[in-house]
Amino acid sequence: MAERSAAENIIPIIIAVAVGAAIAWAGSDGGIRVGSIPVFALCAFLAFAINWLAFVPAALTQTEHYYDLVGGISYVTVTVVAVVLSGPLDLRATLVAGMVLIWSIRLSGFLFIRISKAGNDSRFDEIKTRPLQFLLAWTLQGLWVLLTAGAALAVITGGVRKPLGLIGAIGLAIWLAGMLIEITADQQKSRFRKDPANQGKFINTGLWAWSRHPNYFGEIVLWIGMAIVAIPVLQGWQWATLISPVFVYLLLTRVSGVPMLEDKADERWGGQDDYEDYKRRTPELVLKPPAY
Repeated sequence: MAERSAAENIIPIIIAVAVGAAIAWAGSDGGIRVGSIPVFALCAFLAFAINWLAFVPAALTQTEHYYDLVGGISYVTVTVVAVVLSGPLDLRATLVAGMVLIWSIRLSGFLFIRISKAGNDSRFDEIKTRPLQFLLAWTLQGLWVLLTAGAALAVITGGVRKPLGLIGAIGLAIWLAGMLIEITADQQKSRFRKDPANQGKFINTGLWAWSRHPNYFGEIVLWIGMAIVAIPVLQGWQWATLISPVFVYLLLTRVSGVPMLEDKADERWGGQDDYEDYKRRTPELVLKPPAY
């Protein structure tokens, strides 16, 4: 891959920050403030600032080792700050805060352990030696944190407190289903890789017989659940935070998730009869019971 010009890296960084600023403004509409500063906007600033601070030592040492861990720290920090500065919380706000914390701590810990064992993340092999491209990756992680957690932050900082109700309960059930799918898929793949008999093979058992990317399906589902929980208390421009599950879907299916892994799998196993058969009968994303 040819190294991109400075402008080709700076422009996406500016766009990412501009999108973040727009969501910060929208999510702050009618929300709780500390002095003149909206708590939602402060959390948005922290999402980027933490990643930019982490970028400095990462760029100096040219390592991606702590990238996913910093992502988890970002989620935890913005959620805790939102909770502390937003006063007494009701059941809905308490639940969404707990949902973000549980999900982020579990996933970032899982990814950090995985990269610690693997030694590197191939996504960063080229860009970690190119400061502006590397900065773009850290900036996009800040935007990822803000956009995905946006609906939850709007619930916590919005100031509208209503009983959880049926819609909230449905959203919680959907979130739990997505979380269970993601955890199960990750654990199944980890066990598969630990078995020496599976070295060089692709996983096609468990949930991976139902979908080629069940972990990503679970990820999308849980953020849909989070958005549904938020719906009854959103007001004004806060509705823009419902971009959360849409953003997750587009990023995982069009940019950095499924496309990258599909390309790698095709390079490694493409042309093998068993792999080609697996691709034909197994959905790319949505779970579907296998037909034998």
